[in-house]
Amino acid sequence: QLQLVESGGGVVQPGRTLRLSCVGIGNAFDVYGISWFRQAPGKEREGVSCISAGGAAPAFAASVKGRFFIFIDKAKNTVNLQMDSLEPEDTATYYCAARRGTSCHLPPVGYNYWGQGTQVTVSS
Repeated sequence: QLQLVESGGGVVQPGRTLRLSCVGIGNAFDVYGISWFRQAPGKEREGVSCISAGGAAPAFAASVKGRFFIFIDKAKNTVNLQMDSLEPEDTATYYCAARRGTSCHLPPVGYNYWGQGTQVTVSS
């Protein structure tokens, strides 16, 4: 069983930066594809960014491309989502999830393990 724990959410003003972290156990990020998803009230869960095992082939949703960045910190055993130039539309609960196999994809299907989520609110 893989446990994922997100952290780093909060309340920030538009244009500011947040970094979310997803902590796994052991060498999870070398053997699983990891993705970040978000869900706003009344909306469907959507894929934000994903990274394949070992850090290859990152992908981003069009709405965040150029503003969000995903990377693995092997020393801390985390997958991080750096969110720059935040907009009110980024307000949501953010989840990290792991998928067996080394690849990842943005649709929120086929993921075997999910974290509990961390809230991000962008408001002036």
